[in-house]
Amino acid sequence: MTKNIKYAFILLSICAVCAFALALTNSITAPVIAKAESENRIRALEAVSAGYEIGVQNEISGNAYVNYTIDLLQDGLNKGYIVGLKAAGYGGQMQLVASYETDGSMLYAQLLSHSETPGLGKKAEEPTYMDKFKGTGGSKSVPTSKEQLSDSDAQAISGSSVTFTAIAKAIAAGSEYVKSLGGVQ
Repeated sequence: MTKNIKYAFILLSICAVCAFALALTNSITAPVIAKAESENRIRALEAVSAGYEIGVQNEISGNAYVNYTIDLLQDGLNKGYIVGLKAAGYGGQMQLVASYETDGSMLYAQLLSHSETPGLGKKAEEPTYMDKFKGTGGSKSVPTSKEQLSDSDAQAISGSSVTFTAIAKAIAAGSEYVKSLGGVQ
């Protein structure tokens, strides 16, 4: 019996040391990770802002795809929106930002985070991937299936249909949300 107590105490000691080491590592890396994520977000917002001034962020709740909107301003006038979007891809939750004109036409989009399959779904990280959606959402519908794409664009998404569909649905939902704002917020 005392032998079991001795082993339990050793095991408890090892677990305590490991827990302390993990807590220490987390306390050191958490601020660095948060800073890197913040810088990535700022770079992404600037990349999709289309040269407009970035306004104030407005949180959105109760929407399956839209997390927030940010006004795009020129000379104090609202020219469009940056919309924070979420989608469920093959590898799980994806976060992206997209900019829209006030009529719902998408200007630019960029992935912020995802867990898609390397070599297939990760193609969505490439800047040219989002070009398929530029100018859509206003009078031209957002392509949500391969059949709506040109042959070269359909080839580019081959093997990552789930990722493409998730991004397309999020971009379409963002466009519809911007249209519902009626040009003002």
